[in-house]
Amino acid sequence: MIANHKGEVPVVVLILPFFAGIVSSLSYLNANAAWITLLLIILSTAFIVLNLTYTRLGIYKARWLGGSLIYLILFLLGWIVTTSHNELNRGDHFSKKPAQYLTIAINSEPKLKGDLVRFTADVKKIINNSKTENVSGSVLISIKDELAKKLFYGEELLIPAKYAPIDPPFNPGEFNYKSYLANHNIHYQSFLFPKQYVIIKAGQGNPVIAYALQLRQNLVTKLKANMKDTTAIAVASTLILGYKADLSNDILQAYSKTGTIHILSVSGGHVAIIYLLLSWALGFLNGHKHGRIFKAILIITLIWAYSLLTGFSPAVCRAAVMLSLIIAGKTYSRYINTLNILAVSAFVLLLYDPFLITDVGFQLSYLAVAGLIIFQPIVYQWLTFKNKLADKVWLACSVSIAAQVITFPLSAYYFHQFPVYFLVSNLLIIIPVSIILYSGILLLLLPQMAVISKALGCVLEKCILLMNKALTYIEHAPYASIGKIWPNSFEYMLLYAITLLVFYFVYNKKAWFIKAALVCTLLFSISIGIKHFRADNTQSVTFLNLRKHSGIVFKNGNKGIVLTDLPDTDKNFMYAIQPGLDSNRITDYQVYSLDSNIQSAYLIKQGGLVQFLNKRLVMLNHGAAIRSITPRLQSNYLYITSNTYADTTIIAKSNMLIIDGSNTDKQITKLSEAANKLNVNYKILKRNKSFTAISN
Repeated sequence: MIANHKGEVPVVVLILPFFAGIVSSLSYLNANAAWITLLLIILSTAFIVLNLTYTRLGIYKARWLGGSLIYLILFLLGWIVTTSHNELNRGDHFSKKPAQYLTIAINSEPKLKGDLVRFTADVKKIINNSKTENVSGSVLISIKDELAKKLFYGEELLIPAKYAPIDPPFNPGEFNYKSYLANHNIHYQSFLFPKQYVIIKAGQGNPVIAYALQLRQNLVTKLKANMKDTTAIAVASTLILGYKADLSNDILQAYSKTGTIHILSVSGGHVAIIYLLLSWALGFLNGHKHGRIFKAILIITLIWAYSLLTGFSPAVCRAAVMLSLIIAGKTYSRYINTLNILAVSAFVLLLYDPFLITDVGFQLSYLAVAGLIIFQPIVYQWLTFKNKLADKVWLACSVSIAAQVITFPLSAYYFHQFPVYFLVSNLLIIIPVSIILYSGILLLLLPQMAVISKALGCVLEKCILLMNKALTYIEHAPYASIGKIWPNSFEYMLLYAITLLVFYFVYNKKAWFIKAALVCTLLFSISIGIKHFRADNTQSVTFLNLRKHSGIVFKNGNKGIVLTDLPDTDKNFMYAIQPGLDSNRITDYQVYSLDSNIQSAYLIKQGGLVQFLNKRLVMLNHGAAIRSITPRLQSNYLYITSNTYADTTIIAKSNMLIIDGSNTDKQITKLSEAANKLNVNYKILKRNKSFTAISN
């Protein structure tokens, strides 16, 4: 549904400056909010005066004036709501006041990952020298304690005021967890151990949210009671209830590589299926005098109750707002452009939480729905079938193609892969997902009945296992996905420009659309070519910050050697090292332990001595043959790990000392002081970004 005139989609046009204001505020969070607020008041007053006196003053002739004012007002409104939403701008934030203890209230469902229990909490009070003061702010809490598994939403704890800023990404390509949490208004974290926290009282959270979380836990327990396979239980809990705590990485990978990851995130499709079920079940109310109104109110209430139960994800909230508006419009026989409804739902959610604009789920959800509204009809018209079944299949294909094409640039930018067989995968799961949702909802709604509940649980389990098996087969098929796609911001914008221009050309056949698309394609190709040329002709050494572990990456064009004490199957390797290899186009690499001897065309390693092209590296670690290293040997880099002893003679003969993060603070201080005395440059990796030295 492409609008022929902006008057058909006024909300879409008006929300654009609001978006721009939010993005600008996120880029310049330190701007003076007082001046922006004053400017907003002045412009709003001018707009009101303009509308009251436009006839008398003859201003109606300058139509652009009112539009310009409203655009500026919306831009400043977006800026103001974003600035005020950032908790660091509040004067009573807990980080701005000295404290010995914090009183916190758990505001999320605690989750167990390994031996750590993690949750976010609102800081309510600080205690300093027996004085209590009310404060604000959120903190991420990680507790290594068996008893912490019993903590629940709404409980109030007393903890020591030992917190620290979230660490930024230390290595190339590493996920920016600091930015991710900052976009959720969390800037500090605290690690606690047994007896470092005390439960003061419970029931301090929102009673509705507490009830919803408890109900979800009870429903997950019911699924476990009627199903046997743990994988099937995890998928059912995620797909139906949005409970992801038990989902394994293997399952996530299978769904991601086949382009069906969206079904594991309770989203608009799930809400739409719930709506269809409710609409059918309550259809008998249409015949009564006020039945349609009662039906609409009941469906809207139940949809929001389901949204609450699944955790109020951005996709669910978007669907709930949209469906509420559509249901209200249909009830009173009003027509509303679907794009306008989409824009209204986005405006409402962003007015409540402007940081949602940074959420990947929010972006993917809105782009997918916009793609379905605008592009799906265009794709559907490409082919026509007289056979009804073939037409239905093509309708489903057009939906999948439109959603995948519009979200591809965003998926490539964030997830760095493209599922080749997405069309087959999405067609394959239509029937299983419907059966899973309906049978799962029926199982959870009905009281526990030995035969019926077990039968529904069996249907649910078999259907999930069959779907998983099919998706795993597609995942391992040849060329199932194109990975290691790392577009930069410029290339990401060009991809969207190309996509939109090509679709608009198909829609109205104007030549300038395809010409502009070809120009963007040329720019995209040049950018990719330059990036690949630089990557393939670069030699470098990167000393990684792996906290308790050690690692060095030697890059020679697209070839590489990784020295680390981590196996390449370890989750830390996948999280901290693999993204750097992929983003730097190191496609042909080998992983060796720190103690290995290596003989390759561009790198030779013998004990603790490494010769990489024209650079010489001396490694001192517990496994290195330290005695074989001549103290007088001149080296470009001296790399020290694991508190290994280093003679001052060796330090003096190196151009740069690299102190790995696996060393203790005491050892780091000792080595840095020695380097300062000897006038040797040094880099400390602990709590710092990795260090890359270019060889050419």
